[in-house]
Amino acid sequence: MIKNFNEIITGIKLMKLPQTEFVKFMEDIHDPFIVLIACILSLRTNDKTTYPAAMRMLKLGKTPKDFLTVKTEDMEKAIYPVGFYKNKAKQILDIAYELYHNYDSVVPKEIDELIKFKGVGRKTANLVQSKGYNIPSICVDVHVHRISNRLGLCETKEPEETEFALKNNLNKSCWSEINTLFVTLGQNICKPSKPLCHKCKLTDFCKYYKTLSNLFTNR
Repeated sequence: MIKNFNEIITGIKLMKLPQTEFVKFMEDIHDPFIVLIACILSLRTNDKTTYPAAMRMLKLGKTPKDFLTVKTEDMEKAIYPVGFYKNKAKQILDIAYELYHNYDSVVPKEIDELIKFKGVGRKTANLVQSKGYNIPSICVDVHVHRISNRLGLCETKEPEETEFALKNNLNKSCWSEINTLFVTLGQNICKPSKPLCHKCKLTDFCKYYKTLSNLFTNR
């Protein structure tokens, strides 16, 4: 178990940071298919854009069968302006077709099976496990990767390395809540540039903050 991790989780919760509508949506939706396609929409797109796009997409359908008759141009129109919307429209419709014809419309639970679908990486697969099936799993996006390294929970260069480092050093009981907590922290406080360290309750545990403090002290 990583030292001070429980205090870190408690500290984030005590900050009572606001969640985006998309984060709330992903917390409340437990349908594996909807989690899967909504996560695909969110890749390289901010939550403010992703949430209304997801709502428009779900008006077209909520099951693989529903999407069999959806035209590519209609899907593109629904999800625009998410990043790479043309590619994502095709990916979502192709996944729906594959699920309906080859998986009895059931989204696989296994990560190795999920990543066989075009456009599905480990981040998305872990989120499907966690939010769709309530299986302990750590979804590592840019926020989780950045914050884990800033806090000194790991020293990794790639999100996949972070995923395995955290899984190797944390109890499964806390895996699934890491993404939501760290994403919310990253969106509000621990931003990529100019993080609001003065508002953060984790400075006692933060390697990044201590490094900054030492730099200013030694000037």
